[in-house]
Amino acid sequence: MGDYVISCCSTADLSAEHFSARDIHYICFHFYLNGKHYADDLGKSISFPDFYRAMEQGAETKTSQVNEEEFTAYFTPFLEQGKDILHVCLSSGISGVYNSAVLAQQRLAEKYPDRKIYIVDSLGASSGYGLLMDTLADQRDAGMGLEELYRWTMDHRLQLHHWFFSTDLTFYVKGGRISKASGWFGTVLRICPLLNMDNLGRLIPREKVRTKKKVIARIVEKMAEHARDGVNYSGKCFISESACMEDARAVADLVERTFPHLDGKVLINSIGTTIGSHTGPGTVALFFWGDERKE
Repeated sequence: MGDYVISCCSTADLSAEHFSARDIHYICFHFYLNGKHYADDLGKSISFPDFYRAMEQGAETKTSQVNEEEFTAYFTPFLEQGKDILHVCLSSGISGVYNSAVLAQQRLAEKYPDRKIYIVDSLGASSGYGLLMDTLADQRDAGMGLEELYRWTMDHRLQLHHWFFSTDLTFYVKGGRISKASGWFGTVLRICPLLNMDNLGRLIPREKVRTKKKVIARIVEKMAEHARDGVNYSGKCFISESACMEDARAVADLVERTFPHLDGKVLINSIGTTIGSHTGPGTVALFFWGDERKE
């Protein structure tokens, strides 16, 4: 469809090649590594291995969302080309970027009254947000118009499941997500917390699973519990990982054995520098379509 564009933020954690192949536009968040500014540009400015290696060596990280002025400058060329826009944001449960996009939308609506800009809160993150965007590209390519696609996104965004586990609690302690005492006991007892995103797009701890082997099995059990049609799930499945490809590959292999009707192989992406600044290395996230997420 040539009359509108679909767009998101770099925090959807797909590769630049994937975004380009699916004709999905994106705008970059920002991060600081030991005080030096970088764009969260999908590993171009600094490679993911170098980024996570720096974190392991004690580098300080800080992130910055896209602001109203940046959104205004980003949206304007599309509008000047006569294009309407559907822009989907990182979850409001973990970022204020949705508000910035809405402010830019309101400003531009006065200047371009004949154009339409729809802003959606994905209530998702990382490659789960990316799987939502990939599916929107499927719907657009099948001929769905802008208004219908906006309604579809609002109706289906909570059916995109996000399950995470971490084998390294260092940065969860550093970020205040768990206490130092819990982090110490968790490390000693080899506890890998299992988390998911709730219906407000917040990251919620759900279970404490002892040992990596058991948490890998448990995250796939969660997919079997919640996926559309259970083990007969026939949709796409994405994974993202932060410097722990071996663990991600183990999850992907188990998913592919458990769900024989998947739409293609499991796609493994890197957790980008914005989200990775908070998770640190050692996190694996699993994404799939399923029942509606609850609190």
